[in-house]
Amino acid sequence: METAVKLHLASNGNQNIFTGHGDGYVSVNGQRYEQSLVVMAGQVRSDWKVDDFDALTAADFDYFLELKPEVLLLGSGSQQRFAHPRLYRALIEARIGVEFMDTAAVCRTYNILVAEDRHVIAAVLMR
Repeated sequence: METAVKLHLASNGNQNIFTGHGDGYVSVNGQRYEQSLVVMAGQVRSDWKVDDFDALTAADFDYFLELKPEVLLLGSGSQQRFAHPRLYRALIEARIGVEFMDTAAVCRTYNILVAEDRHVIAAVLMR
């Protein structure tokens, strides 16, 4: 049985926030997404072409360098998983925080940080 969760948080204007998540999807501002996704306060991007946590490479993390977030939250699906630090070394050297969480935790944490006007990015993998 699928358990869907709806999240409600007061937003600061036109910011993107997670409004729900469940098995194989997340919702941002009420729109459902079933593919890997990058969410920022001002935009939602589907051009991060990573489908599977096990396929992550250093180049996949380099994608975030030009976006210059304070922190990157990486949602690894239904279970928390950690990538090897060598894959995101460039982010560490750029003083960008990287946190690995299950997708539900990323949705909640992102919403809190974006409400505090923090420059946060959530990258969500569906598997």
